[in-house]
Amino acid sequence: MPSAGTASRSFILEGMDLGFHGDLEVGSGLVDLAVNVRRAPMPPWLAEPIAASLSDLAAYPDPAPATAAVAARHSRPGDEVLLTAGAAQGFVLLAQALRGARRPVVVHPQFTEPEAALRHAGHEVTRAILPAASGFALDPALVPDDADLVFVGNPTNPTSVLHPAEAVAALARPGRVLVVDEAFADTTGETESLAGRHDLPGLVVMRSLTKTWGLAGLRIGYLLGPADLLARLAAVQPLWAVSTPALAAAAACASPAAAVAERQIAAALAADRDHLVTALRDLPGVTVEGRPASSFVLVGVPGGGRVRLALRELGYAVRRGDTFPGLGADWLRIAVRDTAITDGFVSALRKTLEA
Repeated sequence: MPSAGTASRSFILEGMDLGFHGDLEVGSGLVDLAVNVRRAPMPPWLAEPIAASLSDLAAYPDPAPATAAVAARHSRPGDEVLLTAGAAQGFVLLAQALRGARRPVVVHPQFTEPEAALRHAGHEVTRAILPAASGFALDPALVPDDADLVFVGNPTNPTSVLHPAEAVAALARPGRVLVVDEAFADTTGETESLAGRHDLPGLVVMRSLTKTWGLAGLRIGYLLGPADLLARLAAVQPLWAVSTPALAAAAACASPAAAVAERQIAAALAADRDHLVTALRDLPGVTVEGRPASSFVLVGVPGGGRVRLALRELGYAVRRGDTFPGLGADWLRIAVRDTAITDGFVSALRKTLEA
């Protein structure tokens, strides 16, 4: 059975590999429960514009139509939208453009790329750790008052916790840039999103189109925020950063058809997630903290490192938890799949726990 790889782009800190991601868990012959990307046939309204864009590759990419489409979806002017080569590129742009930040803070556990990007740009990072005992609930008081650049996920990867919008909004204040990673917001039906808020100073909302629509290989996302701040980020972005096919995808995913489909997908996902959570909570020794709200579930398992490797032998790849600040080897992240895959996985997990 294949073994997990090692990260090609890493930031090693205190024995923690911030550059490790779920795709490095996956190998030939393994059922992929490590990557939070939905795998389903692409709908015609998305596939056809992407395919049609291939005839335009001789021209340089023109982001204007896609920018306008995204802006219209969020009822914003076009200069409050910045398209990026995947949402993760936004972390790099922020880290590079805001080198003058005095005290960047990352709320953990969460996606490790914000901290990795900050450290690669030379920032000293303060961590605000949400405890498991609270169900990883967001407590704004854990963020220092003098933080002038704050990153928080909602819903948060890897905990799957959806924080109340007002708790996240409480982190905004004059003189601070508040970055809310909403890469998985569409998996929750857009509840608790701040994408439509215009009243919060320094708010930047990050969105991804790669998760729900299975476009991780295409690299497309966007930022929403104040025009003057986004202009600073655009100034450090590579020329023609977003490809023509990715721009076609962005425009299609901002359409009314996409909005309807997202709601349907979110509803089906909720049922599949409930099935997984119920089955996990029936296993002895397995804990599910908080209330999972996205396309993955974080579980505590005694001997998690051994369990993860044993699951690989049984054909299942899950995401290790020990590369996330605030977690350790006894935490595993599991992607939500259909009920048949879940039942097979839970049976395998039970077998490893009884070994």
